[in-house]
Amino acid sequence: MAASVPAAETPAAVGLADIEAARDLLGDVVRRTPLENSRPLAKLVGGPVHLKCENLQRTGSFKPRGAYVRISRLSPEERARGVVAASAGNHAQGVALAASLLGTQATVFMPEGAPIPKVTATKSYGADVRFVGTTLDQGLVAAKEFAASTGAVLIHPFDHPDIVAGQGTVGLEIVEQCPEVKTIVVSVGGGGLISGVAIAAKALLPGVRVVGVNAKGAASFPESLRQGRPVPLASMATMADGIAVGCPGELTFDLVRRYVDDVLTVPEDALARALLLILERAKLVVEPAGAAAVAAVMEAPEMFEPPVVALLSGGNVDPVLLARVVRHGMIAAGRYLAFHALIPDRPGELAKLLVELGGMGASVLDVEHLRTGPKLHIDEVEVSVQLETRGEEHCEAILSRIRECGYPLWVD
Repeated sequence: MAASVPAAETPAAVGLADIEAARDLLGDVVRRTPLENSRPLAKLVGGPVHLKCENLQRTGSFKPRGAYVRISRLSPEERARGVVAASAGNHAQGVALAASLLGTQATVFMPEGAPIPKVTATKSYGADVRFVGTTLDQGLVAAKEFAASTGAVLIHPFDHPDIVAGQGTVGLEIVEQCPEVKTIVVSVGGGGLISGVAIAAKALLPGVRVVGVNAKGAASFPESLRQGRPVPLASMATMADGIAVGCPGELTFDLVRRYVDDVLTVPEDALARALLLILERAKLVVEPAGAAAVAAVMEAPEMFEPPVVALLSGGNVDPVLLARVVRHGMIAAGRYLAFHALIPDRPGELAKLLVELGGMGASVLDVEHLRTGPKLHIDEVEVSVQLETRGEEHCEAILSRIRECGYPLWVD
């Protein structure tokens, strides 16, 4: 998708001047997040790769930037009526923090099953949290109804010029911290963040390439861009709740169409592998949505001209989900191996198998010993083994060794 804008088109709703004004408004409300080098990704790409760490922002994501700009521009009368938002968690915290700093009451509609840390943090900033539905889109309907009935001002998570301008301050920082950047990679939900980043970056560095990344299970932008209009998804299924948005906004669709060069999709396995790499090698905690840009770089490194900046958009992850995703990432990276083997039903045979596995440097996580079954002969035992390994080559070496020892085996 080309990012050129025909001269005859009307000017975009947000420009560089709006983003620079937003930065002045933000002052010391948000922090200038660091840019960290990533050697593993640089090795894949063949040149420098940097991580823009918005997971280290106040509230754990970029969201306070836009929320504060939007609420700060409300009149005293509007603030007196309060604000309302819908969010899976990060926008909720951004709105709650901004509202508390600016002296207005926030009501936030969150989906049932929203991550507990995000709910707890939102409440800690003083917001009234209400649960509705299972998706952001259902929450937005409830938030709009609440605004209509109470007079509260809706703070949309992405589809407003002030929100886009606030998020665009991330783009200003990226250009200042890495003026030689050639490619900026950004996770995409509703499109507010990537719109602002692309506007700022391309105004200052016209040759920079900006690439968006949707989760494959919630990829609303690629189809919308193909059809030339926002197209709602029939359903969504992704662990990346922070970018699970069923339909682009009218404003953000137009801005992405104008300024963003491409929007890619990444599967769940890629998100898990990326989260694991960021945790192990960069020593940073991110949520699945926050790892999407890195996942895209890992999936197709040849597509990204260095220097590359991959934006880590958020770090608010439930510890229970983090444990599951890390395990999933290790499986996807070949760091776990599960297999079944048949061994003779004699004393000491299981010990022999485990000795072989230990000699191969595998760490045994679980063993299940089945002495009876419809497919077993009377003198056989089925053993199910789960191992932690060093990677795919190690897995293949272990399986080859067990076969050499004469054990029939199969892998799930």
